[in-house]
Amino acid sequence: MRQADLTECSFSSRFQYIIIQQEIESSDTMQNFVYRNTTKIIFGRNTIPQVGEECRKIGKRLLLLYGKGSVKRNGVYEQVVRSLDDAGLSRVELDGVKANPTLAHTHLGIELAKKENVDLVLAVGGGSVIDEAKAICAGACVDHDVWDFYMQKAAVVKALPLIDVLTMSATGTEMNGGTVITNEATGVKLGMGFDALYPRTSILDPETLYSIPPEQTAYGCIDATTHLLEGYFTGEDRSTPLQDRYAEGIIRTLVEIAGPMMDNPRDYSLRSTFMWGATLAWNGTAPSGIGNWSTPNHLIGHSMSSLYDTPHGASLSIALAAWMPWYAKSRPERLRQLGKAVFDIHEADPSRAATQTIDAFVRWFQSLGSPTTLKEIDADPDAFAENVALCAPLWGLPGYSKEFILELFRGSC
Repeated sequence: MRQADLTECSFSSRFQYIIIQQEIESSDTMQNFVYRNTTKIIFGRNTIPQVGEECRKIGKRLLLLYGKGSVKRNGVYEQVVRSLDDAGLSRVELDGVKANPTLAHTHLGIELAKKENVDLVLAVGGGSVIDEAKAICAGACVDHDVWDFYMQKAAVVKALPLIDVLTMSATGTEMNGGTVITNEATGVKLGMGFDALYPRTSILDPETLYSIPPEQTAYGCIDATTHLLEGYFTGEDRSTPLQDRYAEGIIRTLVEIAGPMMDNPRDYSLRSTFMWGATLAWNGTAPSGIGNWSTPNHLIGHSMSSLYDTPHGASLSIALAAWMPWYAKSRPERLRQLGKAVFDIHEADPSRAATQTIDAFVRWFQSLGSPTTLKEIDADPDAFAENVALCAPLWGLPGYSKEFILELFRGSC
C-alpha cells in the first residue's frame, strides 16, 4: 500500500469505541466524560443454553460464525446448536476464522450474510471471532468495502445485531464496540470502533476456558494487562486515584492468577476471575476521565501480528519489554507507583524502582513462556520498523518513525 493511501485518513489512537467522549480541561483533576455501555452480560456456569432465547428476541435466521473447530471439540458448539434448535431458529454457518482475522475471510462472511438475508450474527469463539463478526455486521449493511471503515473513510451508522458466546478471554471485545482485522494483501492491521458494533448480549461461561492451551491463557492475561497499561502509562499526569487503583488492582490480580491458572486449567475460581477481569480491562471504565491517552504498544504489536502472525499477547510482551525502558526515562515515578501496587516493590528512588518494575514484568512474561525480544519471533527489524512507521499516523502517533522504532528495539534484535 502506498504511504499516501494510509495518511490521507485520520485515525485516533485512543480507541474511542470504549469511551463516547472526553472533554479535556486544563486542570489536574478528573476530566469530563460521557460513558455508555449497551452490552448485556450473562455470566456464569451453564449459561450457554440461554443463547437461543437471546437470539430469538432479535430475529429468526442467523449467521453462526466460529473458528477452526475448537468449539466442536470442547462441546460448546453442541450446546449452542441445541439451544438454537430449541428456539426454532434457522442458521447458516461459516467457520475458519483465524487467530488474526483477515479481510478476505471477512468478505466471505459479508457475502454470506447478504445472500442468506440473516437477521443477526452469532459469534462463538474468542476475540478474533467476535472482531470478525463485528466487521461482518457492519459490512452486510453497506455496498462499499468494509475496509473503508477501518481506513476511516466511512462511519458505521447501521449494523446487523451481534450476540456472542465467548470461549477465550483477552481482548474485551465482548463488551466494547471495537474490532481489529488484518488486510493480508497489504500487511496492515487496523482497528475501528462504533456504537453500532457493541454486542447486544455476551454470554460468558468460565468453563469454556478449561480446554484452551496454556500459552493462550498466558497471552490472554498479557493482553488484558496491556489494555490497562496503555491508559495508565500514556494518560496525562492528573489526579485520578480511582482509575489508577482500578487498573492496578486488575493487573495485580492477573499477575497473581496467570501461573496458577496455567497449572490448574479447570479451576473455576481462577477462570471466572480471569474471564471477568479481562472484560473489565477493556470495556471503557478504566480510562474514563483520564484525558488524552494513546495505545503505542498495540500499534507496535499489531505490526508484529500482521507481518509474522504473532499471537497478540506475545506481540505485546515483546512491545512492552522494549517500550517500558524508554518510557521510564521520562516518567519513572509512574512505574514506581505501579511496581509498588502490583509487585510490592518499595524502592524509594524512582529510577531504580522503575527498573525493578520493568524487570518484574519481563520475568513475569518469561515465566508464562511469552517472548520478550524480536529475535524470538525471527522478525526482520527493518521491515517491522517500516510497518510500524507506516501505520503510526493512523494511530495518532506520528513520532513513531522507522528510526525511532529501530532505536527502541536495538537491544531486542
